[in-house]
Amino acid sequence: MPGKKAASARKATPAEKATPAKKATPAKKATPTKKATPTKKATSVKRAAAAKKVAPAKKVVATGEAVAVKKAAPVKKVAVKPPTDESRTALVRRARRINRELAEVYPYAHPELDFDNPFQLLVATVLSAQTTDLRVNQTTPALFAKYPTPEDLAAANPEEVEEILRPCGFFRMKTKSVMGLSKALAEEFGGEVPGRLEDLVKLPGVGRKTAFVVLGNAFGRPGITVDTHFQRLVRRWQWTAESDPDKIEAAVGALFPKTEWTDLSHHVIWHGRRICHARKPACGACPIAPLCPAYGEGETDPEKARKLLKYEKGGFPGQRLKPPQAYLDAGGRPAPPLGAA
Repeated sequence: MPGKKAASARKATPAEKATPAKKATPAKKATPTKKATPTKKATSVKRAAAAKKVAPAKKVVATGEAVAVKKAAPVKKVAVKPPTDESRTALVRRARRINRELAEVYPYAHPELDFDNPFQLLVATVLSAQTTDLRVNQTTPALFAKYPTPEDLAAANPEEVEEILRPCGFFRMKTKSVMGLSKALAEEFGGEVPGRLEDLVKLPGVGRKTAFVVLGNAFGRPGITVDTHFQRLVRRWQWTAESDPDKIEAAVGALFPKTEWTDLSHHVIWHGRRICHARKPACGACPIAPLCPAYGEGETDPEKARKLLKYEKGGFPGQRLKPPQAYLDAGGRPAPPLGAA
């Protein structure tokens, strides 16, 4: 009996081993053949995903920590073209947040041209072309002291006006403009500056930019001033890719309530003059750096960036000889008169 049991046990063993062996073989063959296709697909999917991930990584380096001079070219390309992945709602929110941040940095932002009435602001704005507001403010006191009204300036001796305006540059052309607009004011508007855009742009040397400066700051009527600083910054911030001033005005105006247009212009222009310069933006000292798609186009090192500031962060001193009281209360200093050291 024990012998038979042993024999049966011995026979069962190879049978049992044979059965799994036969089943294992097809199972192993089936497994690789079935899994082979998904494995290749998975690999291709992983490679595709990796490829997709690489692109943003490069963009982040170019716009974020890129800071390096080598990455300057790509950054400029990105800044000129609006982001394709930013929705209209996201753009509006980001633009308005930038304006709120700048309002905190420059709570006293104002036009940096001295004026006591609409006529003085109109003339000063025309004179500010191709020169600084500071230079205009240092020049206009003598002009307005001698010719206080449009009638006076229209009847002036051109050579005498040219001599006064010489420090502003392009003084012959500017003399024709201010005398021409003064004559138009005296003859067509009774010596008063009109408060309508369509009337202002008809005056010699007055375009939409000048008209909006006057309307917003002398008449309290909202307007967007698209000067060189404004154009540069809104493109860097990717608010618009337009280059024509009128189209920029329309595109940016659509992002903000009309009531904010005048102050928005002041905030952007102040920031462009003080921190976000044309050639060397002080990115490392910029209060809105986290919101700027062009971050890294300029110096990002905080210490080096501070040395690039034309004014300290708060915006002092201003360019006006007679700045608003709110500016003085905030610690601002008047600009020096012509000829002062």
